[in-house]
This record gives sequence, structure tokens and C-alpha cells, in this order.
Amino acid sequence: MVSIEGMTEFWDRLVGAQPDPPPLLVLLTGVAALLVVSTRLPWRIARNAITIAHEGGHALAALLTGRKLRGIRLHSDTSGLTLSAGRPTGPGMVLTLLAGYLAPPLVGLGGAWLLAGNRITLLLWLAVILLLAMLVMIRNLFGVLSLLVTGGVVLAVSWYASPQVQAAFAWTSVWFLLLGGVRPVIELQRLRTQRGMPASDADQLAGITGFPAFFWVVLFGLVNLAVLVVGGLMLAGPLLTEAGITW
Repeated sequence: MVSIEGMTEFWDRLVGAQPDPPPLLVLLTGVAALLVVSTRLPWRIARNAITIAHEGGHALAALLTGRKLRGIRLHSDTSGLTLSAGRPTGPGMVLTLLAGYLAPPLVGLGGAWLLAGNRITLLLWLAVILLLAMLVMIRNLFGVLSLLVTGGVVLAVSWYASPQVQAAFAWTSVWFLLLGGVRPVIELQRLRTQRGMPASDADQLAGITGFPAFFWVVLFGLVNLAVLVVGGLMLAGPLLTEAGITW
């Protein structure tokens, strides 16, 4: 039986603030995330995390706008598919389609806000909870395995790793979400230019709004760059403080 003292200790550990990270850690984790995003093989592997956030964004937007979520599929080529039922046009469908490319950096922004308050443990546990919630809607084996592996890694780090390892993992992950939200938009436009992508989020938005697909691609890019700047400033707080810069 779990004692009240044990529960109190766990709660204090969950919501308590950890010590400020060394400025060097903030810098090195940002560089590491940038290298992963900008190099081919690491990006090919890590992009699955972006896809999870992308499809999770579609799913959450569908639920919040009253659509009926049918399921989520994650594929080994890092693509994904979220199916929902409801009106094929209208604000609900627009917001559902919009949410995919915007979700990874926005999740990163939420993570940056938590890290700015040194809530590392809370961030890791929230990530585990969100992954478990998404697991319920997964409809293919690779998707299940992908979420179990991702959630297992986060859970292991949050439970067994030292505070220094937790900090490095958390900062790298959030940097990656912020930076990794930009590259898929560039890839989207490149693929559209090469062979067309009538089923892409941007092209579907064009079909139901009248605005061209390129408008939506640009919107994705501008929002994600703005979020990257704001989130980056939050994460870089220890570096800015070290340099005597306030904002």
C-alpha cells in the first residue's frame, strides 16, 4: 500500500523545480539537436518523433472541434495518417488540417516554457502521459511499437537517469521539436514542386478554403519559425543570463 508520505514525496518530485542547467549544457544540446535535424541518417530516425507530434496535433484538433476520431497510423517511412469523421469542410476541418505541421514546434514551445521554470521531471512525465493517451488511438503495429519505444525511453530517463542526464535529454528533445518543426515544411514544398502532393495538408486546405496550397506552406513556415524564435529564447535563458542579456 502506498503511504501518504510516499505520495507526497512523489508529487513534490514531480512538480518541483530542478537546479538551473549549466549554460554549456543548453548550448551543446541545441547544437546536438541542430545536427540531428540537418543530417540525413539521424534525421531519418528521429523524424518519427516529429510524426508522432504531427499526427497527435491532427487528432487533438479533431477532438477539440467536435469531429469523431477514427484512428491514427504511423508508418516506418516516417509518414502518418489521422482519420476523423465529420463535415469535410468548415472550421473544424480547417483547424484539424492546420494542426499537423504546427504541432511539433508548439509542443516544443510548451516544453520550453516548462524548462524555463526548470520543471524537467514534470515535462518528462507529461510526455509519457500524452504518448499513452495517443497509444489508445493507434491502429497499426508499427505505430504501437513506435509509441511504446518512445514512451519507454522517456519513462526510463525520468525514473532512472541522474538529474544531469534528465536535463540533457529534456533540453535536447525540446530543441529538436522546435528545430524539427521547420524542416518538414521545407520538405513538403520540395515534394510539391517535384511531383505534386494532392493529399498533403496544404493541398487539402487549398481545396476547402480557396487559398492556394503555397499560402498554407508559407503560413506553416512563418508560424514555426516564430515559435522557434520564442521557444529558443526561453531555452537559451541560462546562456543569456550568463552573458548579462535580459529580454
